[in-house]
Amino acid sequence: MDDQGSEFSGGHIFIQKGVIKSIGPEAIDIQADEIIDATGMVVTPGFINTHHHLYQTLTRNIPLMQDQPLFSWLNNHYEVWREITDEAIHISTQIGLLELMKSGVTCSSDHLYLFPAQANQELIDTEIEAAKALGIRFHPTRGSMSLGRSSGGLPPDDVVQSESVIQKDTERLVAKFHDASHGAMTRIALAPCSPFSVTPQLMKQTAQYAQSEGLQIHTHLAETLDEEKYCLETFGKRPVALMESLNWLTNNSWFAHSVHLNDAEIRIMGERGVGISHCPSSNLRLGSGIAKVREMLDAGVNVSLGVDGSASNDSGDMLLEMRNAMLISRLREEQYWLSARDVLRLATRSGAAVLGRDDIGELSLGKQADLALFDMGGLSQAGSLSDPLAALIFTTRHKPVDQLIIQGQIVIGQGVPDLNETRLILDHNRIAKEMLQRAQKRSGIDFLNSNIKP
Repeated sequence: MDDQGSEFSGGHIFIQKGVIKSIGPEAIDIQADEIIDATGMVVTPGFINTHHHLYQTLTRNIPLMQDQPLFSWLNNHYEVWREITDEAIHISTQIGLLELMKSGVTCSSDHLYLFPAQANQELIDTEIEAAKALGIRFHPTRGSMSLGRSSGGLPPDDVVQSESVIQKDTERLVAKFHDASHGAMTRIALAPCSPFSVTPQLMKQTAQYAQSEGLQIHTHLAETLDEEKYCLETFGKRPVALMESLNWLTNNSWFAHSVHLNDAEIRIMGERGVGISHCPSSNLRLGSGIAKVREMLDAGVNVSLGVDGSASNDSGDMLLEMRNAMLISRLREEQYWLSARDVLRLATRSGAAVLGRDDIGELSLGKQADLALFDMGGLSQAGSLSDPLAALIFTTRHKPVDQLIIQGQIVIGQGVPDLNETRLILDHNRIAKEMLQRAQKRSGIDFLNSNIKP
């Protein structure tokens, strides 16, 4: 995934102090502390996930919301998400990140925008500590919602915060955790949730503060036609025009979804160096539509991939996300199709660009040693080895990544992360059940009945 798109068979990668010191198609004779024999494996840069809501692993596959579009899906989920606790965030973060890591992800962002009144308000801190225990490179975004139902927004009033509370906590998090250095393991970005859950004042305030501090900014944009209708009725502007009026069309911004863009909007986003997180599985699940990825790429938009929250994807598998990105593009005319290598680049080099990084996402001298190693000798890959790299996308895998290296450390392979995965899953399922029971008792909604219509 370097500038030349180099690929080679055989050869070596030499890692020292977390950095790639030598790489090439030739064998080398060098003294090393550890040697990994990657015979029969495909080695890629670690994948980069640019949009997620990790807490949503607790609310996958709820019957009532299985067949709902975005707005009703959100309204019903808010009733369950109001029950989030500090323990729920810690466990769901580890479940979600571990699932990503097992599909080859070495760096992930997360969009946590919901802070229930009864919960610990330092939930981002909890996420960061959970991620550190796994050894993954982490870009949490300090999400926010300031526009509750009583003021014309979508979320309940008890999960939103005031602008002053949001700004104060943002400054605290940046001072405590943000690391702008080369090879940083933790960086903070800022992420008001969406045009229908935050005020224009908060959007402007966030953009201004991010520019002054050199931070990335992120939000949902143009995900559905319902959102477009809301923006036109409330602000008299389409979503992209609204973002432009709020100073958000900048090279430090990236937007999730961006399904419903016209040609002029795509052109201006390319001119401004804006990033997009394409979330094909979530867009399929919610019936949101097919994003114009090829047009975005041709216009110079930085397009990356995100698995999105597990309540609208129900999976955190980055290889599956790449496969869906390739396949959904082929429901359009042939000139808009994406190849296997296209989507691999979206998940690596382009993901790094969207997150404002030039030290990850490729296997090159001086870059961070974040690698994913996949054994191609499995049942699902039989007969596909005429192009082993493309086989990662065209076929499916029935086992996790064989080796995952982050900053030169083996985090999956010879010893999985230091946690009891069975215990983690049991705790996660217990919390998910308890949240649903509390929400059902409080709201009177029968979440287990899929026949109830919104």
